[in-house]
Amino acid sequence: MFDAGFISVLVLVVAVVSGIVIGFILKQSIAAKEIRSSKNLMARMAEEAKKEAETIKKEAVLQAKENLLKVKAEFDAEAKERRNDFDSREKRIRSKEENLDNKTDALAQKESSMESREKSLTSKEQSLEDKRRRLDATLLEQQEKLEKIAGISPEEAKTFLIQSMETEAKKDAAALVRKIEDEAKLTADRKAQEVIAYAIQRYAGDVVAEKTVSAVNLPSEEMKGRIIGREGRNIRAIEAATGIDLIIDDTPEAVVLSSFDPVRREVARISLERLIQDGRIHPGRIEEIVKKVRTEVDQIIRETGEKASFDAGVHDVHSELITLLGSLKYRTSYSQNVLQHSIDVAYLTGIMASELKMNVREAKRAGLLHDIGKAIDHKIEGTHAAIGADYAKRFGENPRIVQAIATHHDDGRNNTLLGVLVQAADTLSAARPGARREMLETYVKRLEGLEKIANSFNGVDKCFAIQAGREIRILVENEKISENDATMLCKDIVKKIENEMTYPGQIKVTVIRETRVSDFAK
Repeated sequence: MFDAGFISVLVLVVAVVSGIVIGFILKQSIAAKEIRSSKNLMARMAEEAKKEAETIKKEAVLQAKENLLKVKAEFDAEAKERRNDFDSREKRIRSKEENLDNKTDALAQKESSMESREKSLTSKEQSLEDKRRRLDATLLEQQEKLEKIAGISPEEAKTFLIQSMETEAKKDAAALVRKIEDEAKLTADRKAQEVIAYAIQRYAGDVVAEKTVSAVNLPSEEMKGRIIGREGRNIRAIEAATGIDLIIDDTPEAVVLSSFDPVRREVARISLERLIQDGRIHPGRIEEIVKKVRTEVDQIIRETGEKASFDAGVHDVHSELITLLGSLKYRTSYSQNVLQHSIDVAYLTGIMASELKMNVREAKRAGLLHDIGKAIDHKIEGTHAAIGADYAKRFGENPRIVQAIATHHDDGRNNTLLGVLVQAADTLSAARPGARREMLETYVKRLEGLEKIANSFNGVDKCFAIQAGREIRILVENEKISENDATMLCKDIVKKIENEMTYPGQIKVTVIRETRVSDFAK
């Protein structure tokens, strides 16, 4: 007999097994239901997809038809446009062909016409050639007859004709030149003379002339040996420190200083004088003295430039230009001190400017600075006028001042009024008696050269160089030289003097032609 515990376990096992079986059966039924519902859903989805595909297919077919129709329409339009284009081109080509045909016909007609004209011209050329030959023969015959009658060759006749025409042209030109000069001088000469005379009357500056070679006097001949030093070391030290050549020769109790730079020469002169006074002459002392003197000379140059600027009434000048102006104290031109000459020109230019109602300060400034190029023209290539104008421009001078400095030696044709005044004042300062000294030999050669140039022209009877070579007077033969010829002769002599001679200032050329009639009272 089974006990109660076993039975309860057995019941429990049966219940569990029954629950499992029932659960499996329920699960299978549920799964079957889900499978059936899924199949139904899939069938519906397939049906819907099929319907949607049919719809899309229909829409695609419709869209394709629309695109096809659109492309067809565009193609038809383009084809129509091209046909129209081809038609228009065909019409243009036909019209061009017609024009070419017409031109071809016209050219053919012209060619035939040209051929006929060419034949006509050929015949005419032949006829003209025959006529030319007959004419040449006739001219040659007439020329031979004329040569026999006249007794001269064609070349001689041509030369005679050219000479007569040249003489006539010269006479006409001389008459015209003389008329123009007379009209200009009628108003210009008197006013110019008044202005220049008034300027000279108001300013009478001192004439300063200095030697161009510096010499140092010695207390005794023994000093020469001390200057030379042992084996020449002292003289070499002096030359090296100052940049000059020290010439010791047989000149008693004197040595000569030679240098292209006047400032260096002045430094060397003062240094040598102090060494002689001090008595201690050796290389170390020489370098010390030269250094001190160079500083003193630079200070003297600056003070001299400032004083000249102040005396001339020219202010606010650049310090570099002041230094250049002061260094002109040691420069000479034809033995005339350039600084004193510049001050003279400043005063004369200012006086003439006041007479002409011009800017007096500007005129004085241009006159004072006109020769600053001479302070440096031995260091830089070029004329002192161009160098001075360049430095004035570099240091801020007015363009009118620069132009006057650059052109103060020009002929005045391209010059300004201020430049002409500076040029006139420059000539006045240099041409005053005693302002410049020249060697007697050079002076005599210039006078002889003037008279030689004047005598080289035909028709000159006598000539005399006067006014210290500033003027030459020429007497001509009135039978050979007319009044108009005398005008041309004067200009030709002036040109030859300018081309062949070198001289300071200017030279006046006067041609004198006079007619003398003599008779006797009985």
